[in-house]
Amino acid sequence: MDAHDTTGTLEEALERLHTSGPERLGRLTNHAPMVVEALAAHGQAGAVHRWLDLYRPKLEDFPTPVAPVTHTNWREALGDPRRAADWIGYFGQALAEQPWRDVLAAWWPRLLPGLYGGSTHPVIRVGHAVRALEAGGSAPRLAELAHGLGYWAARHRPVSGIAPLPAAPGAARSLDAVPPLAEPRGGFPDRLAAVRRLPLWAEDVTDPETARAHLTELVRAATHRYATHGHGEATMLVHAATAPNAVLRTLGCLPRELWVPSLRAAWTASAAVTAMYAPPGPADHVPAPGRTAQEVLERALAHGDEHVIKLTDTALDVGDERALAAALRAVELSEPLVPN
Repeated sequence: MDAHDTTGTLEEALERLHTSGPERLGRLTNHAPMVVEALAAHGQAGAVHRWLDLYRPKLEDFPTPVAPVTHTNWREALGDPRRAADWIGYFGQALAEQPWRDVLAAWWPRLLPGLYGGSTHPVIRVGHAVRALEAGGSAPRLAELAHGLGYWAARHRPVSGIAPLPAAPGAARSLDAVPPLAEPRGGFPDRLAAVRRLPLWAEDVTDPETARAHLTELVRAATHRYATHGHGEATMLVHAATAPNAVLRTLGCLPRELWVPSLRAAWTASAAVTAMYAPPGPADHVPAPGRTAQEVLERALAHGDEHVIKLTDTALDVGDERALAAALRAVELSEPLVPN
């Protein structure tokens, strides 16, 4: 279903959005750049500005810069959300001076250990930006990559102290083996800090092509799992699928030596989210969707919720019946963007 917009609508939408910051209320992510790219990628450019008008109340002004990030001081600014504007400016300059794939390759290994900050939204935004640039380069698309990388650098957050558990064969069974938090409390940062044990699935992978195959398997398994377990937390469990899919989308633009560490980071993110928001048990029954991929996309767009649209985008990448059922399950579980 790849019918990426060539009308300039995506450029117009990104230019509108780049006057806004990557967050609102100091902690909630601006999802609009990711959603408009997903709509444009799937032949829904005509709906982009209508959706954006509905989402506009959730946008805040671009943050105030603090001090420039430079080649010599960037480490001290890493992980400081107050420096989001500084980081976006840094990457905007870097992308003006170097090919975007070179900037991405240089910064990916620096940012990858902190993939878990911002509830994984920064890497998801980067994945959308990369897909847009692969479909066609333009100044707004380059600027969007700068915003995504800058947001990631500002919200950079590593995880540590996680004890390894044996993994089961396959991504789906290993996600089943993830132990849920005993006492889940608080938001994403608090719950992430409480994750102490995870299976080490695919830890023995050393070959780049095998890593890509495993990452593809993980995206499929996490998307399928949402159909049966999304009721644990309809919004947050979306990221168990969309975060690894963002990494998968980016692999082809990265040096092959980065594919294996990318798989491991994506697995940790997906497994951690699974642990943090696990329901007591799966849904009893998940009916077949009985709809085409296009019909599922139209249903998600009519619903309007940003996470519903982004999970549907990933479900369309997976492309099978269970994935489409997961997208419809998100529609069922989530509040629409504009309540009836």
